[in-house]
Amino acid sequence: MKTCHRKVLSVTTLVVASWIFCRTDGSAQTPFYQGKTITVVSGVAAGGSGDIRIRALLPFLRKYIAGNPTLIVENMPGAGGRKAANHLYGNVKPDGLTIGVLAATAIPLEVLKESGVMFDSSKFIYLGATEHAFHITFLTRKESGLSSLEKLRAATGVRVGGLSVGHTNYVAARLFAYLLGLKDSKWVTGFSGTGDLDVALMRGEVDATANGATAILRRNPEWVEKGAMDFHTIIDIPKGAKHPRLGHLPEIESFARSAREVKLVTTWRTFRLVGSPYVALPGTAKERVEILEEAMRKALKDSEFHREYKKIVGDEVEPVTAEQLTKEIRGIPREPDVIDLLKAIAGGGPLPAR
Repeated sequence: MKTCHRKVLSVTTLVVASWIFCRTDGSAQTPFYQGKTITVVSGVAAGGSGDIRIRALLPFLRKYIAGNPTLIVENMPGAGGRKAANHLYGNVKPDGLTIGVLAATAIPLEVLKESGVMFDSSKFIYLGATEHAFHITFLTRKESGLSSLEKLRAATGVRVGGLSVGHTNYVAARLFAYLLGLKDSKWVTGFSGTGDLDVALMRGEVDATANGATAILRRNPEWVEKGAMDFHTIIDIPKGAKHPRLGHLPEIESFARSAREVKLVTTWRTFRLVGSPYVALPGTAKERVEILEEAMRKALKDSEFHREYKKIVGDEVEPVTAEQLTKEIRGIPREPDVIDLLKAIAGGGPLPAR
């Protein structure tokens, strides 16, 4: 009897142990992100070119995150990208359920030590980005009569539109105005987005602006194809990467008069090279970061994503890895005299004298 009793106990113990093991193993296989929602806090306005790039990627990012969570975008534009970056850095729990897409100006504003920056870019965990090359062009409305560089330089009080002080297109426009030697330019800001600025330009509320070549060709192709606007110069980012349609324009560095001004353009290029990076929050658990990094790597390599991105955005995907972003951001030039000059150009006061 005792022997039989021991056998029954052994069998019962084995069954219970197997049941516990199966439950434990099964729950371990449930992906963390299954049934969850990831909030993507974006530093750009809804409907603009930056927002379109984000929304083109998200279905493919979801595809490669185990558990296929829901991804929703929370647009948080404002203060040249500071609003979203500050929010991500100081107000959000680092549980892996919130990631960010920094506005292109957020990191430059930190390097420039602008007021209102309450984040440390070196602490963000970089996941990657969809674009590396970028071309910004300076243009004027046809009706303004500023059809050449000579006429543009001779004019006074040209009204130049920018989204907000510190925004990429505002700083780029100021950099163009500084290096081209525009006289007493008037700066018009406060637009809700690039579409709003486009309308102001066409209505004659502003005379000039700076914007990405790809965005212009996607939203307003007639500006190039039918000569509805006059295009004057361009910034190639990275240097030497010519735009297929506007690569004939003189590159802004050709207007630099000194080594300091060349460094000024180089620093701005480096700022823009980091683009709009996707980030996880400081303190996010390593295993969740690895899931997000791997999903980003796979999404950026997905040939279907490349086709969809080209169709939606109008440009090729130029993937930037987490490692590349981290290296570039840590290597941003910080020479004080150049930073001071760029800071003056990026600010809201008069352009500095050359």
